[in-house]
Amino acid sequence: MARYTGAVCRLCRREGQKLFLKGERCYTDKCAVARRSYAPGQHGQNRKKLSEYGIQLREKQKARRYYGVLESQFEKYFEMASKKKGITGENLLQILESRLDNVVYRLGLATSRAEARQLVRHGHFNVNGARVNIPSYLVKEGDVISVREKSRNSERFKSILETTEGKVVPKWLDMNRDALEAKVVNLATREDIDLPIEEHLIVELYSK
Repeated sequence: MARYTGAVCRLCRREGQKLFLKGERCYTDKCAVARRSYAPGQHGQNRKKLSEYGIQLREKQKARRYYGVLESQFEKYFEMASKKKGITGENLLQILESRLDNVVYRLGLATSRAEARQLVRHGHFNVNGARVNIPSYLVKEGDVISVREKSRNSERFKSILETTEGKVVPKWLDMNRDALEAKVVNLATREDIDLPIEEHLIVELYSK
């Protein structure tokens, strides 16, 4: 399946809650969920009660959309999570949090995960001193992420830093905004992840 290229606000309305896919706009009165809290489409206002399967599916779709990953990628991550020691659902969220585009967003170096993904693709970041342009790159404990020297004085980064000033960086990341450099102190635990995802429903879905 190809990456979704339509209006992302429709995705938030489909899930019935804000997924914060458009950065600052999601915090304003222009947010589509705030203006039209029902699902998109002709029959959007006539929501039916979801079955058990439907609830599990919606939770999986919500997680996918938060992190902006394809179905095949998500299945790959679930397989990785199920093979790791520990709780599968928590392992899955830890893997998703470890994606480079998500880390860039968490550090306040992008206003949304979509913007972070684009910045990574355009080669604006180094990991341990080497340029990495793969948004799905999984960081490890001890990795150092930095903005490339050529990108630091760009108007785009200046604008991003102004917008994200004061953003709280999760404790598993150690950010130096002056140097535009951060270190992965440890991988995210479930307590570090503030997204309203019920990962056990995703595990139940894939266990069928």
